[in-house]
Amino acid sequence: MTTDTTIINKFGTMQGWNDITVNLLSRDVEGITELAYDDTVKKENVPGAGMYPVGRSKGNYEAKASITLYKEEADAIKAALATGRRLQNILPFDINVQYQKGNGEIVKDRIRNCEFMNDGVDVKNNDGTISTKYDLIVSHIEWNVI
Repeated sequence: MTTDTTIINKFGTMQGWNDITVNLLSRDVEGITELAYDDTVKKENVPGAGMYPVGRSKGNYEAKASITLYKEEADAIKAALATGRRLQNILPFDINVQYQKGNGEIVKDRIRNCEFMNDGVDVKNNDGTISTKYDLIVSHIEWNVI
């Protein structure tokens, strides 16, 4: 006996890589293969009398981000810099990320006060492309901004 399975399309068309636009240093980034960002606030239960917590404490806020760029994209950014300047010399900048939903609505996040922390190249035999993961120091992330 077979049972019919009903698929409920609760969320409609899902957001994916092709629905993202990343803008950094006033240009839409095309040579990007990965973007990661998150933030955390340390929280802990506070013990007291008895076996259950009597409260909760909050620690510091921390935001992290990284971006992986093709060498050509990184070279284009470097070409805009003065001679002898490095990615790590770029003043703090924001990264705007836009996600387009299936219904056309756009959700925007903003990664604030970014600075590149590293530069380099890692290439080996049979690589068809060269890409580098850049770690960023950021002050905070604004989620779902207008």
